[in-house]
Amino acid sequence: MSTVNDVYGSNAASALANAQTKNLMGDTQDRFLTLLVTQLQNQDPLNPMDNAEVTSQIAQLSMVNGIQGLNNTLLALSGQMDMSQSLQAAGLIGKDILYPGEKISLGSDPDSGVKSATPFGVDLMSGAAKTKVTILDATGKAVREYEFDEARDAGIYPMSWDGLDSSGAPVPDGAYTVQVAASDANGKAVSAETLTSGHINSIAYTSEGLKLNLAMGQKISLLDIRQVM
Repeated sequence: MSTVNDVYGSNAASALANAQTKNLMGDTQDRFLTLLVTQLQNQDPLNPMDNAEVTSQIAQLSMVNGIQGLNNTLLALSGQMDMSQSLQAAGLIGKDILYPGEKISLGSDPDSGVKSATPFGVDLMSGAAKTKVTILDATGKAVREYEFDEARDAGIYPMSWDGLDSSGAPVPDGAYTVQVAASDANGKAVSAETLTSGHINSIAYTSEGLKLNLAMGQKISLLDIRQVM
């Protein structure tokens, strides 16, 4: 229901702005015509207004009308885009996604004791010959490293962690950080970004535009989504 209200609210705001602009334009036209008629009525018969001057003023008004028509078209397109974006975002409610972030958490099942960590991933901006992913604890100490020596194309690569360190021993539950470093065949660094996962609970319009509300309280943009899982 909130999504529908948000869409209606956006459309209503666009309609109000459009109506206000039209009223302003109408007032401007009335003032212009009144001024032009007054000029024509009170012109010096021995030195009348030049036809080119009158034509120029009318042309300027026509140009303003054309710009206003373009603005109205852009406002209509903007409203349609807002509605389309809202409907698209509403379809994501309840979905798990990957988005830019380096924070993950590790927890244990109370019954089985099996550890599980927040799903994460890596976004390679271009192909890489070597990729290294490091998981660090709260003190900045590396507890687990993954190295992929095989070449990988640009793209998104989801990953998971079993909660074990590099020696195979379990690590304490808590907050951890993921880092990534990638390079090409010549050893030159390749742009790469770490991704973390989140669950979309709802959407909302804010002063900064459409935002997705995640289960852990984060608010992200629709453009931040890298993958829907």
